[in-house]
Amino acid sequence: MERHLLHELKRWKDSPHRKPLILKGARQVGKTWLMREFGKRYYQKVAYVNFDNNPRMQQVFTEDFSIDRLLLAINAETGVAITPEDTLIIFDEIQEAPKAIASLKYFCEEAASYHIVAAGSLLGVAIHGGDSFPVGKVNTLRVYPMTFVEFLHAVGEDGLATLLEQGDWKLIDTFQDKFTAWLKNYYYVGGMPEAVKIFAETRDYQSVRRMQSELTEMYEADFGKHVDARELPRVRMVWNAIPVQLAKENKKFFFGQVKKGARARDWETAIEWLLDCGLITRVHRVTKPAVPLKAYQEMNAYKLFFLDVGLLGAISGIDARSLLEGNRLFVEFKGALTEQYVCQQLIADKGYEPFYFSSESNKYEIDFMLQNGHDVIPVEVKAEHNVRAKSLRAYVEKHKPAKAVRLSMNNYRQEEWLINIPLFAIHCLDFDRI
Repeated sequence: MERHLLHELKRWKDSPHRKPLILKGARQVGKTWLMREFGKRYYQKVAYVNFDNNPRMQQVFTEDFSIDRLLLAINAETGVAITPEDTLIIFDEIQEAPKAIASLKYFCEEAASYHIVAAGSLLGVAIHGGDSFPVGKVNTLRVYPMTFVEFLHAVGEDGLATLLEQGDWKLIDTFQDKFTAWLKNYYYVGGMPEAVKIFAETRDYQSVRRMQSELTEMYEADFGKHVDARELPRVRMVWNAIPVQLAKENKKFFFGQVKKGARARDWETAIEWLLDCGLITRVHRVTKPAVPLKAYQEMNAYKLFFLDVGLLGAISGIDARSLLEGNRLFVEFKGALTEQYVCQQLIADKGYEPFYFSSESNKYEIDFMLQNGHDVIPVEVKAEHNVRAKSLRAYVEKHKPAKAVRLSMNNYRQEEWLINIPLFAIHCLDFDRI
């Protein structure tokens, strides 16, 4: 397994301005593996502390923040002699020890030579629950499910992955059939590391689906454990409504379709909880295609996506045969899976914060809007080879952007008014080169 974030972690290690690092992300996206693998590759020693079901270490951090005392306790817990520079200290499930989160401030101020990486699946929930957070005293890094390129590496298609990493369009077009076949597999498997591992080792779709179903059941069990009883029904209703609403042509999240008479303000807490857990992504509508896009976002108009395309397919009941052979079930739901996939890659692979746009008259809508320096780039998503881009053309004629992008199953080509990028080649979306 290879994750691109390992390079980010190496940069953090080498930075002269390094602070304790917190990895954020949903459960099972690979945070623990990343921390352990990072320690194994780049440090002589690793001191791993898991605060989950560990009252002893939770208690250690409730007494005081004496660095010498904390290091002694970590040594006693892990058996590792901790020395600056060559030891990585890992705090896992740190949300279970709020005082351990607060201690990172003192490590930053008083013991900056120690390398500390922490992670917590429900960290956002813990912070919003009133626990202190060392603002300005930590670095943060978001962990997402594996990207399509990482998936290709994991299943042994290093050659195809390298083509995307190098952006060789002629060779990419030559192997379009192979990329397309693997993209369909990625729609099914998704990027959750355990699902990818099972598929890479067994090529067994049923085993992958069982794992995905178990994972969604675990997430739903978390609702009952951590959500206030009064808010629990709303969290579950939002979670279950997302696949239904993504399947519609207008993917804006309508609360009235969740529950008759529902109003946005009644569901804010439920949505924020799912966002804090990293289980969903919110893409706001912008009223004006201008920089900075965030200044023009509408707070009450947005689309909601899952964290992973494979989980969306699992929850929606799409089986492997429907997807791989293009049966009716997949064909009807293809747009939802494709937009979910694109959103996921834009964020996890390319690092964009996507928005979407609709005209004042609502005659046309642009699926995603990306800010690239001083430019706003419209991106239209097409699930197949049928690429009539009426909305994108109308937008271009009115707003005259520097560049416009269509993502489809067609090969790369640059036309007078748009650039077509194959869906499987989102990794190549570099506006300074295309």
